[in-house]
Amino acid sequence: MIEHTAASREDWLKQRLALLDEEKELTRHSDRVAQLRRQLPWVKVEKDYVFEGRDGHERLTDLFDGRRQLMVQHFMLAPGWEEGCKSCSFMADHTDGMVPHLAQRDTSFVAISRAPYEAIVRFKRRMGWKFKWLSSNGTSFNYDFRVSFTPDEVAKGAPVYNFGTSPFVRDELPGVSVFVKDDSGDVFYTYSTYGRGVEVMMGTYRMLDLTPQGRDEEGLSHTMAWVRHHDRYELPHAQAAPCCGAQARG
Repeated sequence: MIEHTAASREDWLKQRLALLDEEKELTRHSDRVAQLRRQLPWVKVEKDYVFEGRDGHERLTDLFDGRRQLMVQHFMLAPGWEEGCKSCSFMADHTDGMVPHLAQRDTSFVAISRAPYEAIVRFKRRMGWKFKWLSSNGTSFNYDFRVSFTPDEVAKGAPVYNFGTSPFVRDELPGVSVFVKDDSGDVFYTYSTYGRGVEVMMGTYRMLDLTPQGRDEEGLSHTMAWVRHHDRYELPHAQAAPCCGAQARG
C-alpha cells in the first residue's frame, strides 16, 4: 500500500504548480552545472592506448569513428568474471537506443572493460546488445582513469575513487568518461563521472522518480539491490542479490 493523501483537482493543481517552480529551478541549476562542465580545461592524452574489439586492435583515436567526441562507459567486467556487473548492465540496457542519436551530435560511444575480448563477446551476445565494446586487457587504461584498482589500493582502503573523495574501493568500479579530438588529431580527456554520477545512463531511474512509489529502495541492503541482469528477472518482481557495482547514497 502506497501512503498518500487525497485532494480535489484544484488543491492538487496548487501543489503541482509549487512543485513546478522547484522543478524549473532544478532544470536551470542543471543547465548552469552543464555550462561549468563545458568550461573545464582539457588534458592531452599522451599514452598510446590500444584496445581489442570486433575490428581487431584499435587505438583510442580510432574509437571516435570520424566524430569529434567520444563517450566511454567503464564497464565492470574483469578478467575471470563469468558475467558483467549488474548495475553496469542496467546502465548498458539503455545504450543501444542512444547511440544513433549521439552520433547526430558528433559523439561516438563505446564500452571498455578489462576482461579479454572473448569474455566480452560471450556476455554481450547473451544480453543482446549491439553497441561497440572493447577490451583494455593488458593496458593501464582502467587504472589511469581510476575505475580499476590494484590489490594494494584495495587493501589500504584509501579514498582513491571519484577523484579521491570516496573510500569505497574494490578492484573494479563504474564510471563514464568523455574525450574530444581537436583539428590536429590530438585526443584530450575532458570529463569523468563516478559513483551516483553514472545514473546519467540510467533512464529507468529517471522514469521511476516520476512515480508515487519512486525507486522504492528504502529498506534494501543497499541501493540497486533489486537490479538483476535483464534475463534473470522473475515475475512478479523480486528482490535481487547484492549488485557488484552498488554505491552508497551521497
